[in-house]
Amino acid sequence: MKHHVKDLSLAGKGKLRIEWANQNMPVLNLIRARFEKEKPLKGIRLSACLHVTTETASLVQTLKAGGADVILCASNPLSTQDDVAASLVKHDRIPVFAVKGEDNATYYKHIQAALDQKPHITMDDGADLVSTIHKERTSLIPYILGGTEETTTGVIRLRSMAERGVLKFPVIAVNDAMTKHFFDNRYGTGQSTIDGILRATNRLLAGTTFVICGYGWCGRGVAMRAHGMGANVVIVEVDPLRALEAVMDGYRVMPIAQAARIGDFFVTVTGDVNVIRKEHFGAMKDGAIVANTGHFNVELDLNGLKSLTKRRREIREFVTEHQLKNGRRVNVLADGRLVNLAAGEGHPASVMDMSFANQALAGEYVAKKGKRLGKQVHPVPEAIDREIARLKLKAMEIEIDKLTPEQKRYLASWEEGT
Repeated sequence: MKHHVKDLSLAGKGKLRIEWANQNMPVLNLIRARFEKEKPLKGIRLSACLHVTTETASLVQTLKAGGADVILCASNPLSTQDDVAASLVKHDRIPVFAVKGEDNATYYKHIQAALDQKPHITMDDGADLVSTIHKERTSLIPYILGGTEETTTGVIRLRSMAERGVLKFPVIAVNDAMTKHFFDNRYGTGQSTIDGILRATNRLLAGTTFVICGYGWCGRGVAMRAHGMGANVVIVEVDPLRALEAVMDGYRVMPIAQAARIGDFFVTVTGDVNVIRKEHFGAMKDGAIVANTGHFNVELDLNGLKSLTKRRREIREFVTEHQLKNGRRVNVLADGRLVNLAAGEGHPASVMDMSFANQALAGEYVAKKGKRLGKQVHPVPEAIDREIARLKLKAMEIEIDKLTPEQKRYLASWEEGT
């Protein structure tokens, strides 16, 4: 079996960590039990480009249980957990192409390896599989039923492709499922981003000024957790509605040019390019800490920072200190890549349980319906979203009410008023 992982001797440790994650993924476990019986993905070749973590391992195990021939590669050069990759190869016989710290050439070589099986379904986190197919491997398109996309950045890219009429097969926007972005983006990103920053720096947040660029669901989550640890949160936004919401939530809002002068910590979470630029790095206080928790490191103008830098050194693991020509120091975490996965372990399993339940059920949906779907970005069917929420509540032993017949009639009528 072809594969490329760091060290197969790490497999034992990885297996235990995967088991630990599985204990907090009850929804995915229920789906796996059904998949084992029904085999809805039998005969399906599925190529996945995802963060290779313990939670992802649970997902690919579920897909294999459903009958799929799965190949996994990394969706970010720094997010791979090498022991997990080794365990999937050794214990689950799943081909994995992922090594933490791989260079860009190796990263794209791994994507090509994942595509070599001529997949029927793609499963993306950032749309690199889909974009590579459309740019370099168009001969694969006739085999493809459709794909799924996990993250905001990827959905943005795919919608751009669809609007321009170049998307050649349907893709399900898993990121936009309510049981994904309400919980994964807000609570998962919120906690794991702070965790990654603290692991990398061991700095106190209380009393500091914490600047967050972007107030979408991920930004809301990071702001909530930073504020909860005593930081003074500043929000940078370009959307007036989100900026207003941040003000009403109790945060200061200002342009990045102004925030750059006062921040102690900076986190970008926008999905856009060059959010913190050369002039902003030059205005920062001595010792400022800069991180990105968006999917790609393009949110930070690292070339602009390089032009200001007199000397750089790795002062701690995942911390690069840039000594600027003006004498100040700016510390960039994890080379500007996703700090929660590069310096931490990513989202907690209980949150990824819902996200990957969406991935598994969306994969099943594409296998059944893909040929009849248009070449667009499609939402996760509401029935899937609500079923995942129902299963999660059941696993948490939480009960909710049901509408009475009278209440159903009232909601369906227009005649009755006060």
